[in-house]
Amino acid sequence: MFRVTPVPASVPTPPPLIERVLGPFERFAARESSSGVVLLACTMLALAWANSLWAATYTHLWEQELVLGVGGFVARGTLHAVVNDGLMAVFFFLVGLEIKREVLVGELASLQRAALPLAGALGGMLAPAALYLACNAGGPGAHGWGVPMATDIAFALGVLALLGSRVPAPLRVFLAALAIADDIGAVLVIAVFYSGGIAWGALGAAGALVLGALGMNAAGVRRPSAYAAIGLTLWAAVLASGVHATVAGVLLAFAIPARTRVREAEFLTESRRALDAFDRAFEPSSGGLAAAVLTNEASQESLHRLEELCEHAQPPLHRMEHALHAVVAFGIMPVFALANAGVTIRGDLVAALTSPVALGVIFGLVLGKPLGITAVSWLAARVGVAARPTGASWRALHGVSWLGGIGFTMALFVAGLAFATPGDAPLLIEAKLGILTASLIAGVAGWVVVRATADVPDHGIEHAIEHGTRTAGVAVT
Repeated sequence: MFRVTPVPASVPTPPPLIERVLGPFERFAARESSSGVVLLACTMLALAWANSLWAATYTHLWEQELVLGVGGFVARGTLHAVVNDGLMAVFFFLVGLEIKREVLVGELASLQRAALPLAGALGGMLAPAALYLACNAGGPGAHGWGVPMATDIAFALGVLALLGSRVPAPLRVFLAALAIADDIGAVLVIAVFYSGGIAWGALGAAGALVLGALGMNAAGVRRPSAYAAIGLTLWAAVLASGVHATVAGVLLAFAIPARTRVREAEFLTESRRALDAFDRAFEPSSGGLAAAVLTNEASQESLHRLEELCEHAQPPLHRMEHALHAVVAFGIMPVFALANAGVTIRGDLVAALTSPVALGVIFGLVLGKPLGITAVSWLAARVGVAARPTGASWRALHGVSWLGGIGFTMALFVAGLAFATPGDAPLLIEAKLGILTASLIAGVAGWVVVRATADVPDHGIEHAIEHGTRTAGVAVT
């Protein structure tokens, strides 16, 4: 057992200056809504910059050409392309890690638990696409139907976090699982419908690299640097194949190990042995713990063993997800917003917002998302393939579904793919205006509806759905 060494009572050591200075920033970053605040600030900055006297510098910055050369290999691309094709691959890698975690141990781990968010996500993709196509059928913007299908998980959860304990925990879980399922759909749409012509040789090389990464997983390779190396090669192969390069991030994520190196019993036994060894070797000195450790080899070995055990007890998937979260939330996504949200508003703004593309996006996100999510979720529960979250009313779930209309980052990304040619530039501007407008409306409306309905009984919405279907002559049983 442990031998406790008496330690004289002392006044707690004050934190270092750097911790006192960075403390407020760390507390801000720890809040769930903080990334949304930073994202919104970068969006407003991009809009202000693109419509200021320095608008030319905004365009010049993101169209600046970058050249990377290694031996005989030379790669060229604009800064905007580096952000959208390179940095966003890291974002999609994190999305892939989250998807894998949810499929293994989260809300998508079993069909029974996944049924409701999967049904909601399906309705939340099909209804917006249908409304968009209704506004753009046969028009030049018809191929942008995928734009209103996506949900920005960071913004949606950030708005929900602003309501605090008013929102039941099952609703937070439902929205998170819904957004993850929505991301799966978005990745499939990008890979299948918004990629270029396929170069089968490069695609075959990408497939071989994915199999190689899976083989590394099976062989027990756990070092992030090894997967980063194969990931860079995979990214280049996917980019050359014609499939959008960001898909490489999701493919690599599926190969990241999700198992621990040690079992729970082994971890507990070995860590106790290491602590016992440290206790036996520890010799208090006037220099304190630091001096004792620096001069005592046995203490150092015990600490190294503890560090090794802790590393083996954490799956690489968890460690990578934890390490990348802040980088993506406070680095990559704000930079993406800064590079893509700078819409130049000139001419008749009303005409741009009432164009078929903008209206399709607005109707899709503001109306299609909440109606599709709520209706298909209710139908899935009604026929018995899914169950409503315990402690959450249908009214509250409908309120949360409004937050699914915050497309923002993902919608902007898909819009850039759908309207990528120079001739589509006016349509891209209209799509971005629609996305920004719809995301604002959906965010405010979702906050208001959830706040007003989270604690209200759910008889109304179910009665309304039943009454509506019976009035239409469709008896739901």
